[in-house]
Amino acid sequence: MLAEYLPTLLFLIVAGGIGVALLVVGKVLGPQRPSIEKLSPYECGFEAFEDARMQFDVRYYLIAIQFIIFDLEIIFIVPWATVFRELGVVGLVEMGIFAGMLLLGFIYVWKKGALEWE
Repeated sequence: MLAEYLPTLLFLIVAGGIGVALLVVGKVLGPQRPSIEKLSPYECGFEAFEDARMQFDVRYYLIAIQFIIFDLEIIFIVPWATVFRELGVVGLVEMGIFAGMLLLGFIYVWKKGALEWE
C-alpha cells in the first residue's frame, strides 16, 4: 500500500529540492549590496511613525469578518447555482434560509454602526 504513495513522495522531494535550490542559487549568485536605505524600515512610502503593536479599532476586524462571511457565501452559492434545477424547491428554500441568516448578520453589523467611519 505504501508503494502507491511513492509518486507523491517523489513529487514532494523534487518540488522541495527545486525550491531550496532556487533559494540557494539566488542567495549565492544574486547581488548583495546592502545600504542604510535598503535596511531601513519602510511603510507606505514614508518612515514608520509608531510601534507595530498599536491597537486597532474593532471596526477593522468587523469589516474583515464581513469579508470572510461574504466570501464563504460565494463559495456556497456557486456550486448551488450549478445544480439549482436538480435541487428543486427544497434547495431554493434552504438557500433562502442561508442567505437570510447572512442578511440578518449584515443588518446587525449595520445597526451597530460598524460600517460608519468617522
